[in-house]
Amino acid sequence: MELIVLLKSVPDLAEELEIAAGGKDLAREWLSYVTSEWDEYALEEALQLKEASGATVTCLALDSGPVDELLATCLARGADRAIKVGSFESPPDSHSAARAYASALAGIPHDLILTGVQAIDDLDGQVGPLLAAALDLPHVSVVTHIGLVADGSTAAVSQEYAGGIVAEFEVDLPAVLGVQTSREAPRYAPVSRVRQLMKTAEFGRAEAPAAAGAGLLVEAMSIPEAGGHAEMIGGGADAIAERLAALIRERGLVAGAAR
Repeated sequence: MELIVLLKSVPDLAEELEIAAGGKDLAREWLSYVTSEWDEYALEEALQLKEASGATVTCLALDSGPVDELLATCLARGADRAIKVGSFESPPDSHSAARAYASALAGIPHDLILTGVQAIDDLDGQVGPLLAAALDLPHVSVVTHIGLVADGSTAAVSQEYAGGIVAEFEVDLPAVLGVQTSREAPRYAPVSRVRQLMKTAEFGRAEAPAAAGAGLLVEAMSIPEAGGHAEMIGGGADAIAERLAALIRERGLVAGAAR
């Protein structure tokens, strides 16, 4: 059983983000990157399946920036292979990404392809569906659990809906799944092991087209305008209660309070 996991490096939202001079992208030269949260869930689900069935896990990432640490982390967590796909000056749109992955997978055995349901830097969640369409494979998104049948011909998949509703599907393999969460929290990769693999690991290379796609185009980016500020109420209990009562009266939040 050949499991493929598609992963993406995204800006670390814990860092302060700045907009580039052109106004259409982030200033990326000083950005710190992390693995997309949902892709980490996809990898963990693949590793769980590997432990249960003896499958092989291969991780793919588009070569569009700092992906060496991402791929080394995959290996440190238990993946068997790591492959860079294509060569991009900047992160491509979903259509270009799906086309690049489809081209790479034409030469890579695959029984099940897992990707995060979306990524924080676009939130459109279209790479999985577009890739499935390009490969003519079935697709299920918002997946929360995956199980393989004994002969490896189908997968039992749980899909989450609003209101806590979960549907169960049986999907013929090969297939593409968009993972919302994993049955276990993503496992820890020792920093020392990741650094060692960044120096010693040999990442595979898969060529892929880098032509522009037809996805979302960013026309402009701007920092949100600051709204009102919260009033911090200090003092003792009596002073706080008096101020709260005054605010309620001023804003007419209780019938008759303003009279």
